[in-house]
Amino acid sequence: MSFMRTPPKRADLPADDRSVEAAMMARLRGRDPAAFEELVRRHGGAMLAVARRLLRNEDDARDAVQDAFVSVLRAVDGFRGDAQLSTWLHRIAVNAALMRLRQRPRQTERTIDPLLPQFLEDGHQMQPARAWGQSAEEVLDREETRRTVRQMIDELPESYRIVLQLRDIEELSTAETAALLQMSESAVKVRLHRARQALRTRLDQLFSTGAL
Repeated sequence: MSFMRTPPKRADLPADDRSVEAAMMARLRGRDPAAFEELVRRHGGAMLAVARRLLRNEDDARDAVQDAFVSVLRAVDGFRGDAQLSTWLHRIAVNAALMRLRQRPRQTERTIDPLLPQFLEDGHQMQPARAWGQSAEEVLDREETRRTVRQMIDELPESYRIVLQLRDIEELSTAETAALLQMSESAVKVRLHRARQALRTRLDQLFSTGAL
């Protein structure tokens, strides 16, 4: 279950857009203050949205974006241009938000087990997943449903919420997610599977009551 479409690769961009990005990067490498202001104006909002999704705190999100732009200035000379500029900035924003998360005091995390489907002794699911009658894409096209899904994601235990958001919303690969979270790819896959199970179980419950 993925909630966003994959952004276009740099090679898929129109030639004019690639030229604009190349000119922007050249100005940034030349430490042109006006270029940096333009970068913030064009991409700051999207980067802030990423930080808000991950941190769920406005002050932390704004601090993370500031950290991200500092990282941009430090890394601009190493940007090779083989990725779309917005994709590169997105990855930096994600990393800055995760750094902020690591700085938070550790708290005991509740288990995800109560949110998962329950199984009978014969291995069958106690309450089998029901057909929705519509595709997931059609369901998620509704604004009300999207708000409900975002709320459900926020209610997941943090370690599962972050993996789900990185994979299904920020659309990072399993390898990228594992590297950022400093965990194995197999552990990422397990957490993602359990997070998706919990989310699907909650959605099934809502559909069964006609709430969506």
